[in-house]
Amino acid sequence: MAGRSKTSPEASGPASAASAAGGPLHVAIVMDGNGRWAQKRGLPRTLGHRAGVEALRRTVAAAPDLGVRWLTVYGFSTENWSRPAAEVRELMALPKRYFDSDLKRLEREGVRVRAVGRREGLAPDLVALLDEAEQRTAHNDRFFLQIAFNYGGQADIADAARRLAEAAAAGRLDPATITESVFAGSLSTAGLPLPDLIIRPSGEQRLSNFLLWEAAYAELVFQDVLWPDYDAASLADAITAFRSRDRRFGGAVSDDVLVAG
Repeated sequence: MAGRSKTSPEASGPASAASAAGGPLHVAIVMDGNGRWAQKRGLPRTLGHRAGVEALRRTVAAAPDLGVRWLTVYGFSTENWSRPAAEVRELMALPKRYFDSDLKRLEREGVRVRAVGRREGLAPDLVALLDEAEQRTAHNDRFFLQIAFNYGGQADIADAARRLAEAAAAGRLDPATITESVFAGSLSTAGLPLPDLIIRPSGEQRLSNFLLWEAAYAELVFQDVLWPDYDAASLADAITAFRSRDRRFGGAVSDDVLVAG
């Protein structure tokens, strides 16, 4: 099958990661609001993105203490190329800014890193940096950090469909065997449990092309805090909201009747 080979330690496949203890074990975050944070302070948008790196650092540090096992963050979308050139350059520099200061610590503290998204179009030195982060942390299993960079949910679905079509055309795959789980195995996120909780700070209430397939039964929490101000308390608030939800995964028994929801 034309699947993906990068898997996380103890990943449980397509099922939700949430445990009986209440979870969530897999949290995904749209890191949004950097530009507005800077504008409110009369600063260039680029400085907002740099402040966002500090928020990522705080969130990665806080997540394991809150019971999170997998964290996926949206760093750069396939649509972000349309932003002004100076801002794109700054966004392209953020992984280096983060890993230059934190990769040794992540490696030492048992954090495994994976980058998902299209490598095509990225500068060779950035691709090398992402590859290095993955390789140096490949043995870790305490916590998993997945960075969606040059990523789009629609693009990822299209790429997965193309891989399966190529495999079928080459005779390596019978199209009749393509199921939801087979398709999910060709996504760049294959090998991780589906996210239990997707958080979007900044007050916006949309997914913005993030984890479209994977979000099918994730709980969504929208918060008014701008990403550069995000901290452990913000994450704890989102997790508290998650734990108040009644997750039915498409159906619930009520008065002996199966109700969709």
